[in-house]
Amino acid sequence: MKDLRSPLAKAKGLGVSPDASHHFWLQRLTSLALIPLVIWFCFSIALLPGASHANVIAWLDSPFNAVMMVLIVLVSFQHAHLGLQVIIEDYIADYRYRLTAILMVKFISYFMMVLGVYSIIKISFGGV
Repeated sequence: MKDLRSPLAKAKGLGVSPDASHHFWLQRLTSLALIPLVIWFCFSIALLPGASHANVIAWLDSPFNAVMMVLIVLVSFQHAHLGLQVIIEDYIADYRYRLTAILMVKFISYFMMVLGVYSIIKISFGGV
């Protein structure tokens, strides 16, 4: 396959990032993982007998439900983080603002992942 980059782009190392294909595939895998997780979540919530706080806590006491909820939290925030990063890279031209926005999105998404997993563990072990 012929390289279509200019000699200056080759010298500066500009062009397709080796990270880009990993990012692309990771976003596709998280979206595929979310399909069964969201379907499970919707059916599980729809089949709860009543929507009281006690019923939801009892539902989350099940190890299977707790693990599935942890997976939903982790995969959905990772997927959102990857999508927002692409949007930021596409629409923010200034490098400083782009880097700041990406770091903020990463920090917020990882913080929300930790907070969500901690909350699920706390509820499932009866520390409410």
